[in-house]
Amino acid sequence: MKLSAILPDLSPLRSSRDFRLLWVQGLVTTIGSFMALIALPLQIKDLTGSPFAVGVMGAVELVPLVVFGLYGGALADAVDRRKVILLTEAGLGLLAVVLLLNALLPRPMLWPLYLVAGGVSALVGLQRPALDSMLARIVPHDQLTAAAALNGLRWQAGSIVGPSLAGVVVAYAGHAAAYGATVMGFLASVLLCTRLSAAPAAHDAEKPSLRGIAEGARYAWSRPVLLGTYAIDLAAMFFAFPNSVFPFLADDLNAEWALGLMYAAGSAGSAVLGLTSGWTSRVRRHGLFVVFGAAAWGLAITAAGWFSNIWVVLVCLAFAGAGDMLSGLGRATIWNQTIPEELRGRLAGIEVLSYSVGPQLGQVRAGTMAGWTGTRPAIWSGGLACVASVGLLAAVLPKLLTYDATTDEDAVRRRAAKEAAAAA
Repeated sequence: MKLSAILPDLSPLRSSRDFRLLWVQGLVTTIGSFMALIALPLQIKDLTGSPFAVGVMGAVELVPLVVFGLYGGALADAVDRRKVILLTEAGLGLLAVVLLLNALLPRPMLWPLYLVAGGVSALVGLQRPALDSMLARIVPHDQLTAAAALNGLRWQAGSIVGPSLAGVVVAYAGHAAAYGATVMGFLASVLLCTRLSAAPAAHDAEKPSLRGIAEGARYAWSRPVLLGTYAIDLAAMFFAFPNSVFPFLADDLNAEWALGLMYAAGSAGSAVLGLTSGWTSRVRRHGLFVVFGAAAWGLAITAAGWFSNIWVVLVCLAFAGAGDMLSGLGRATIWNQTIPEELRGRLAGIEVLSYSVGPQLGQVRAGTMAGWTGTRPAIWSGGLACVASVGLLAAVLPKLLTYDATTDEDAVRRRAAKEAAAAA
């Protein structure tokens, strides 16, 4: 097999100027954001010394993400998506400035940290549907899987480099330095966003409304393939997202030194799959990606909770990350291949909920069950429940398993509409 058949397919970077801009912008933003995401809870810990005070940040973030994620989906269908991305990116930069100014005070205050955490969640909820719904517009139809793989690789690179840099910066230069780096990252990102092409809404697009959001939800409910992607992702994350109990797992395995590696292992596994994702561009049965990837995630999490050797556990977590990446490629490709342009923003808002609420609830499940059964049983039983739920959902929604990009009615219709628009 040729090496070129395994390496990532770079066609979207070559064919689309806007995709190149968004890819670089996303990498810069991800690294900068992780600087703040690591520094923020550490600063709350330093100010309060309370694990509860750190945990409250998650509750502060959840509600704005849900509310503004849904509204952001409706907004993305009604206005120029480029403007939404640009304005929200500038808003995120301003919130980073607030963190920086607060950190420079002789006595930094606690309440601005929670305020910024909620504000960031709201702006991300507004922005992500516009960002996600841009992909199908700027990338050729047959390159959507490759684009999803490149975006996943970008995220994994940022999620590895960002926290690594943040730990060093906070330890040796303090919270203000980390926030300063975040501000600089957003400044560069805003400049890149100004160069994006306009992405106006359809001339007959309606204003954002609850009725419009409900219309998007009804469309998703009426499409078994889409419904399957959402349901499987939610089930996988709810039952088998054990990150909140990693510190306790490290204690159980007498491997406190490996806690950072536990958090990084999943990203490393995802990155390996991303770096060898060239073959995925030639696959047309993307529903199989969703099902097999989620099942592999659950099996790997089961093994991570069962084995007691730390190195085996780390390998299992890396395999889990690869499975999650595979499932994510399938979901993103199906979404971009099948959803009509006029509903893409609203469906992207639902997507924000499907891949953000699941991990939040999953951490609650893992922590609660660990208190009842112990850490390792909470992990491996959650993994088994994930596999069982994925199998059940695949049986109930068989169209997801049989999805084929060359024959699915929605995919064929979407391809034809895109080709007609390009010809016009």
